[in-house]
Amino acid sequence: MSSSPDMAHGPPGKPGIEAHGPPYPPPGAGLGGRPTLSVDVAVSAVFIAIFLAGAVSHFTLFRKNLKRNYKFIPSAATGGFCIARIVANTLRIVWAAKPMNINVAIAAQVFVAAGVLILFVINLIFAQRLLRASHPVVGWSRPVSYAFKILYILIGLTLVTVITATVQSFFTLDPNTRRIDHDLQLFGGSLLTFVAFLPIPILAFIHLAPQRQPRDQFGSGSWSAKVIIVTAAALLLTLGAGFRIGVSASPIRAANNPAWYHHKACFYVFNFVLEAMVVFIFLFGRVDRRFFVPNGSSKVRNYSDNRIEPKTSDNDEEGQSQVVIP
Repeated sequence: MSSSPDMAHGPPGKPGIEAHGPPYPPPGAGLGGRPTLSVDVAVSAVFIAIFLAGAVSHFTLFRKNLKRNYKFIPSAATGGFCIARIVANTLRIVWAAKPMNINVAIAAQVFVAAGVLILFVINLIFAQRLLRASHPVVGWSRPVSYAFKILYILIGLTLVTVITATVQSFFTLDPNTRRIDHDLQLFGGSLLTFVAFLPIPILAFIHLAPQRQPRDQFGSGSWSAKVIIVTAAALLLTLGAGFRIGVSASPIRAANNPAWYHHKACFYVFNFVLEAMVVFIFLFGRVDRRFFVPNGSSKVRNYSDNRIEPKTSDNDEEGQSQVVIP
């Protein structure tokens, strides 16, 4: 996950820090530093507007599709991610107004670190659908299906562990406990970086492994467009996750002597800018149409049986026209 934000002027116990706690400020500089009224309020307000637009758009698509008896959960999940990012930026504004409120800082850090997990899982699900469509023998096999399920469970457990370690690190001054918490955060960040990158080797396998059966068609639009969307999202998410884990693994620096990678610009670019790009790639790429699969596909182990495609308007319910996406 992301490294701890800067809320102190030095290590605990040294002059310049008000550590009457708990909770206590972290001992060094963190990605983005402590938010300020002069910079972070305006920047966070812009991202609130961006993610609000993303939330409204994805939830609107979800509701419109739902009225046509077409439920595409990733649209709602992406909207939920946008809501989480609105909360994260709102907390940064509150933190800027109350810089010594460690409880607000804890909440802000947790929301920043945890929210992006939703996009990782959505993109991995899209990659899994491509694998099952192109190589059904492998993609629908029990070992591979169980491997994905175990990975999803591991992601959830890791998220809980990292949040617990993050919160605990604010409530102890014991060096060994803080070291363990930091190690858990590094493990969580490494796993999430792996999850963000995993669609890339899956796509490589899809295109390099011999295809023994005809490709199972699903959703609308071309196969190449689906691949481009998943690849672009994976690269952007991996870039952000890789940068954050790199910052977390770097040597601790004093809060008043941050490195270049602790700069606020790095925080916003490698978190919210990259994530917003993925949100709108999913929106304008119409993943709700491209990656739709019929209900019950897992039972029949293919996407072609009873194939259903989303419709362009309510009149389509009378069977007039089908959506066509290049």
